[in-house]
Amino acid sequence: MNTINRFLFKDLDIRGQHLSLDDAWQDMIQNRGYSLLVRQLFGELSALAIFLANGIKHQGKLTLQIQGDGIVNLLFVEVTNDLKIRGMVRTEGVVKEDNSLDEILGEGQIVATLYNAQTDHSFQSLVPRNANGLIATFEDYFSQSEQLDSTLWVSSTQDNLSAILLQKLPEADQHDSEGWHRVGALADTVTDEELNNLEAETLLHRLFHEETLELFDADLVSYECAQNKERFEKIIFDLGEQDARDLLEEQGEISIHNEICNEHLFFNQEDIDRIFTAKT
Repeated sequence: MNTINRFLFKDLDIRGQHLSLDDAWQDMIQNRGYSLLVRQLFGELSALAIFLANGIKHQGKLTLQIQGDGIVNLLFVEVTNDLKIRGMVRTEGVVKEDNSLDEILGEGQIVATLYNAQTDHSFQSLVPRNANGLIATFEDYFSQSEQLDSTLWVSSTQDNLSAILLQKLPEADQHDSEGWHRVGALADTVTDEELNNLEAETLLHRLFHEETLELFDADLVSYECAQNKERFEKIIFDLGEQDARDLLEEQGEISIHNEICNEHLFFNQEDIDRIFTAKT
């Protein structure tokens, strides 16, 4: 499906978003070998990045990154204003089912970066980590940064990433003092199977059929990881011409792994001649 939908409980002043990715998510994790726990963390960060990026009014991108000294030393997700997503996880060991979040991520900080391509300016903020996990962390973040109580549900499989975000708007209690509690309790009944298998309209009707809910048109989310060949040519240039030619002679070609896209770039004799001719 690869869609994100906004929805609104008009009588309650509560809003939400529903995310469901299949092909895009499969492309994100293809041939990565992520364990179940790593995949879930990656899915949570990916869903959160998409929710945060949805509605960016300018050309640019939002990046969420966790880098530290745990078993997982890098979690990276980037989403553009037109909802193109890419990302990766780097691990230094095996994540076990009984590992705590601190063991998995170590002292890693969560950094959110919003880049405005029109002004070529970035705004960066640190997100304090909640010991209860990434979902609790970003429920805190939404509540503090947007001044809106927020709750999240995220589920991932090899085939699908799905999530729901609910947010309590400022006038909610004046509309219905029990509305936020009631909607949250209903959402808490959702199962991973429902999240991963049901389309937005069907799922939301099943959960909230007694509420007045408006579902808006879906926006498409896609996976895109363009190769920046010039950046990798610079890596070869920085090796120095003699070392690059020695490596080429030894290996027959120079291979560089693009970790974010999980692809290899290959450079032959013609490429090396061009790189060092062009930059001299």
